[in-house]
Amino acid sequence: MELPAWAWALTMFGLASVVVFDLVMAVRNPHKLSTKESATWAGVYVGAALAFGALILVTEGPTFGGQFYAGYLTELALSVDNLFVFLLIIQAFRVPDALQSRVLLVGIVLSIILRGGFIAVGSVLIEKFSWVFLIFGAILIWTAWGQLRDKGGHDEEMPQNGFMKFAESRLRVAPDYDGGKLSTRIDGVKYVTPLLLAMLAIGSTDILFALDSIPAIFGLTQEPYLVFTATIFALMGLRQLYFLLAALLKSLKGLSLGLAAILGWIGVKLVLHGLHENQLPFINGGEHIDAIPEIPTALSLSVIAGVLTLVIVANHFLLRREGKTWKELFAEAEAEQHVPATAGAEKL
Repeated sequence: MELPAWAWALTMFGLASVVVFDLVMAVRNPHKLSTKESATWAGVYVGAALAFGALILVTEGPTFGGQFYAGYLTELALSVDNLFVFLLIIQAFRVPDALQSRVLLVGIVLSIILRGGFIAVGSVLIEKFSWVFLIFGAILIWTAWGQLRDKGGHDEEMPQNGFMKFAESRLRVAPDYDGGKLSTRIDGVKYVTPLLLAMLAIGSTDILFALDSIPAIFGLTQEPYLVFTATIFALMGLRQLYFLLAALLKSLKGLSLGLAAILGWIGVKLVLHGLHENQLPFINGGEHIDAIPEIPTALSLSVIAGVLTLVIVANHFLLRREGKTWKELFAEAEAEQHVPATAGAEKL
């Protein structure tokens, strides 16, 4: 794709405007979104992504249009799986209802910044060194194997990382929230509030999320414009999707197994592409291996869409077997998700 500078500038301005609008709404009107409100906004964001893909399809052709849709679906599926970690963090720090939206938006903004940096670095590496495809492919295959080894399950405890352990050992943390403040004073002594730790926890886990998502999207398209837009569109509306799906994720079966299949597929695709474009001197004398097949975008899009459809259909039949409907499950999830606004961070 050869796009003029104004197309990049217009896209960046449009996406940045949406993020700023979401940020302003979260700060000026902090509240827990209802199921109806969440579904409406999530539908708007998904519809915008589908419309953008149609624009790419018309202006740039089916190949690039298919690459955008495949990348968007993959990134969206990974983002939904990441919501489970967001749920654990928000529950662990007992973030009040009114502040959950703000914590989520901070995490999403950090995700956009981190992924933007990773995309820039990845684009340069891929353009100069074809063996990077082999590394990306190995990362995805190893991640897929980890998902299968855990049988697609989720740990019910908040994931800890070195950064959070360091922060908790070095910072003086207040026993309770003080509105939307990140720091407070108790008896003249300055403390950070649990709100700051919750934001740090989500921000630090974003780095781990990018290690899966960036190789995955590069496995479907190497066009920087499509990589960037598909990734950002998948992150837009994630705050609304959280309130729609967060508690429901505990009842959703097989999503991680589906993601394992998708990541494994893309990993194999990357390895095959890396071998096809081989430049490593100890493999085939540094020559391309033309006998290695390339997996077409249409096939990848079909596999990704098929796996996600299978997960949804399987959950539908499981619900029917239990005598439940999706509406009842959403109602139960919304009730379970309630966190009293006066709750403190008992974890601390």
